[in-house]
Amino acid sequence: MILSGFLRKAAQPVLAPLIAVIAAVLVTSVVVTIAGASVSDFWSVMTTAPKGRNWVNIINQSSMIFLAALAAAIGFRMNLFNIGVEGQYTIASYAAALVAGYAFFPGKLNVVVAVLVAMVVGALWAGIAGLLKVTRGVSEVISTIMLNAIAGTLVGYLLSNHGEQYGQGRRTTPIPDSSQFTGWTFFGEHDGAVWSLALIAVVAGFGISFLINRTRFGFDLRATGQNEEAAVASGVQVKRMVVISMLLSGGIAGLIWMPALFGGADYYGPPFQHQLGFTGIAVALLGRNRPLGIFFGAVLFAWLSEQANPLGLVAGISPSIVQITQGVVVLAVVIAYEVVRRWSTAQEQRTLRAVLDSTPPQHEQKEVTA
Repeated sequence: MILSGFLRKAAQPVLAPLIAVIAAVLVTSVVVTIAGASVSDFWSVMTTAPKGRNWVNIINQSSMIFLAALAAAIGFRMNLFNIGVEGQYTIASYAAALVAGYAFFPGKLNVVVAVLVAMVVGALWAGIAGLLKVTRGVSEVISTIMLNAIAGTLVGYLLSNHGEQYGQGRRTTPIPDSSQFTGWTFFGEHDGAVWSLALIAVVAGFGISFLINRTRFGFDLRATGQNEEAAVASGVQVKRMVVISMLLSGGIAGLIWMPALFGGADYYGPPFQHQLGFTGIAVALLGRNRPLGIFFGAVLFAWLSEQANPLGLVAGISPSIVQITQGVVVLAVVIAYEVVRRWSTAQEQRTLRAVLDSTPPQHEQKEVTA
């Protein structure tokens, strides 16, 4: 009985990830074989220890992916599917770069103001979907997808008509030198620098973890996500929670590109990195919407993306296979956790049935006592 209980407790944190890893390795190996490439060469490249510059890229990318996944996870914990992280951080990044380029405030204060602007714009853009849901019953999936398209079109229009000409494209006014960060050169000057504002990801992770797990708001959020009817019965204002959750999710989304903006990009334009919002959704699912799990998922995705670069040169394998690997990993984790969850539930039911069967009825107990 004790051993069975221990196995059930260890199933999700240990067994599910193990099953997912094995399944992902097997499926990816099959895909590589079908593509006519060498499986051993593929895994040799993917598991080779990165060099200094590669580590810098992995850390920097992990910070942005982590923030994107954290933004999506807040909605998921509330049972809201915020598919609009992409649009939220796109329009927020443009607004922050615009404000930082105009340099209304001196030095690093300019950075603080720009980061706050990014959070506010991202929150307001996500809040539109929240308001539509609670006032008109519009699905947040539909509204956020539409808002993604609107955000991309709006930023493109503003950049084309009001941006500075830069090569073949346009950009916002570059950030002044006094508002830039040199970062940390852990691996040497020639290997690049880890962005200073990557620390935002660390602060956001601890902050959201505390908010969700240690506050009344977090309890209401989790309760609403797990059982809305029970939450309403306990006095939770669900509509209010929906709007606040979307605002919070959008505010975190607004931070996604801030480490890169002040770490070397210096303006919104060609350096802007798209698709981080959609990557964040995958990583949130991979990390089970928990900050610690999201951290490992973000590092894994950044690692795979960085290691994909030498695939063509070293092993003659298309880097696009890495995208398949990322998708396989997410699907494997989701399926493995569901399989283990159902197995654990079945085991608990069997244990409970065994206990009930071994316990005599109450009237028999009274007769024995008499």
